[in-house]
Formats: sequence, structure tokens, C-alpha cells
Amino acid sequence: MKNWIWLAVMLPGAVLAQDIGRPATIGAPRIPETHSIEQADARLAQVKKDREVVEAEFNASEALCYDKFFVNACIDKAKEQRRLRLAELRQVEVEANYFKRRNAVEVRDRELEERAQKDAAEAAYNAAHPKPPKPNPELKPAPKPAAVSVQQRQAEHDARERARAAQEAADAPKRAAKAAEFERKKAESEKRQAEVKAKMAEKEEKKRRAAEAQKAEAAKAEAAAKAAAEAAKKP
Repeated sequence: MKNWIWLAVMLPGAVLAQDIGRPATIGAPRIPETHSIEQADARLAQVKKDREVVEAEFNASEALCYDKFFVNACIDKAKEQRRLRLAELRQVEVEANYFKRRNAVEVRDRELEERAQKDAAEAAYNAAHPKPPKPNPELKPAPKPAAVSVQQRQAEHDARERARAAQEAADAPKRAAKAAEFERKKAESEKRQAEVKAKMAEKEEKKRRAAEAQKAEAAKAEAAAKAAAEAAKKP
């Protein structure tokens, strides 16, 4: 009599495991790293589809449970199967979204660094190749008469020299201002490069911390999934 009672208790549990569908996962799998935006988008799209499949399978399993003798036990096991599979999909989703955020930061930092290098190169080129000053119409010599004396030529030469000296004196503030502007742009360029380097260093540190946090989260999820799976095994 005792043997018949034992079979009556254990047999529905064995049948229940076959009715629900996928077997319980022993430990959460490690998620492979994403290597491109296309791959991340594909994984996120697949996660969305897989979630719909999981929900559909759960609804079908739940409906079948109402035909079983142990209805509540059957529904609880179906819920646990759904929870484990959704946890796996969540890990894939978290990893793909993390890659997309990290990639956006890297692209922005590269653009900033390239802009700083371009500005520095332009400033160096302008300093090495200054534009020639525009000719001053007032410095054009007056038409010479058909015949001039030595004294007249000397006087004209002296006048041109005085005009040239006066023009150079007048242009001195402009040249000084251009030199100061060049030094200012050079200092700004060096400052931007230093900021970019600092941001890159900060980004690397954040990446390292994020990677450690992700590993810790994955390990925690793996441990929780394993514990849940072990608990699901127990009658």
C-alpha cells in the first residue's frame, strides 16, 4: 500500500517536467562580448523576439497545467522556467546596450582628438607660411618724368624709404597682434590636447570599472540562476 502511495506522489512530478518544455538551466551561460554596432542591434532584436517566444511558451504551458492533477506545482515550475530564460535574455540585452554606450563615447573622444590635432597642424602651418601683406596703393611711385637729375632720383629714393619705414611702423602693432593671436591659438590647442588625453585616461578608467562591474553582475546573475535552478530541482 505504501508503494502505491509513493508512486502516486512521484509520478505526476516526472510527467510535469516533460509537459512544461525546456529543462532547467544549470548555471547561467557567459555572454560573448559584442564587437560591432550591427551585432549589438541584431542581438537586441533577437532578445525581443525570444522574449515573445518565452511568453508564448509560458502561456501554453500554463494552460496545460490546468489539466494536471497538481495545478499549482505545474504553474510554479512553468514560471520558474520563464524566469530563468528571461534572466538569460536580460544578460544579453545588458551586454549589447553597454557596448553601444561605450562605442558612442569612443567615437566622440576620437572626433575631439582629431579636431585638436587638426587645429594644431593648421596653427603650425600658418605660423610657418604667413600670408604676404597686401600692397598699399599709396606706396606706388609717381610716374617719373622723361628725364630726371641725380638729385631728383635720390630725393625720390629717400621719400620711398621714409614711406616704407612709416608703413612698417604702422604695421608693427598688427604683426604683434598676429603673433599674440598665434600664441593664444597654440596655447588653446595644447590645452585641448591635454583635455582630450585626460578624458581618454578617464574613459579607460571608466571602461575598466565598468568591465569589473559587468563581470561582478554576470557572476552574481550566474550564482542566482544556479541557485534558482537548484531550488527548482527540489520537490
